[in-house]
Amino acid sequence: MDELEQWKIRLQQWSHQGAEWFHHMPEAQLYAAIAVVFITTFLLLSIRLFKRTKSNTIVLTGLSGSGKTTLFYQLRDGSSHLGTVTSMDPNEGTFVLHSEMTKKGKIKPVHLVDVPGHSRLRPKLDEFLPLAAGIVFVVDALEFLPNCRAASEYLYDILTKSSVVKKKIPVLILCNKTDKVTAHTKEFIRKQLEKEIEKFRASRSAISAADVVNEFTLGVPGEAFAFSQCHNKVTVADASGLTGEIAQLEEFIREYVKP
Repeated sequence: MDELEQWKIRLQQWSHQGAEWFHHMPEAQLYAAIAVVFITTFLLLSIRLFKRTKSNTIVLTGLSGSGKTTLFYQLRDGSSHLGTVTSMDPNEGTFVLHSEMTKKGKIKPVHLVDVPGHSRLRPKLDEFLPLAAGIVFVVDALEFLPNCRAASEYLYDILTKSSVVKKKIPVLILCNKTDKVTAHTKEFIRKQLEKEIEKFRASRSAISAADVVNEFTLGVPGEAFAFSQCHNKVTVADASGLTGEIAQLEEFIREYVKP
């Protein structure tokens, strides 16, 4: 009991000394101390909030039949699920990449969304883009030429969306099915997409100086369009969903969703 009483007396003394210190502190100095405490607390809370809200969402999109759903299952299960079928609803899941399942230590899960490529279902894309840490635009490298114009128009719409431009969301153009002998190379696909997007850019600029749907324009006036001119980073890579050759896709994901 004596020891407890001693602690009580000490606490009372410290409390009294603290009150005296504040009472005799100059008013300007007191306000400055309060301001420092407030600003420090605000900054610490802001940093913690930023860390918590940093997105782990990767959006898979592209034309129907490009192999998005196969890639989704390869990333999740390490299996093509026999090629799957055309999706009519988004596939969505949060998981550790299959290739990282055997790694030791804490690994951040990826929230992966496979958005259907059918034109009537594309508005669903707008629900997920504001949340995206990265966008994977999947292109069928085997049947690229017949679909080049449609793929270019879809990609143009994505690259000019305000949600993508303002947040500078990185885009990976993933040339899928490159395991096939007759598949086009990623360099060929990149050049053709740039040429087609240049046509869309010119035609839409001629129709209206301010696009009703998109708030931003692509490219540099007077120069042929190139992906390097985009507000956000755009890269091109190879993949094969059926054979599981998705290393470049996984590298892109982990560049923007840190493990």
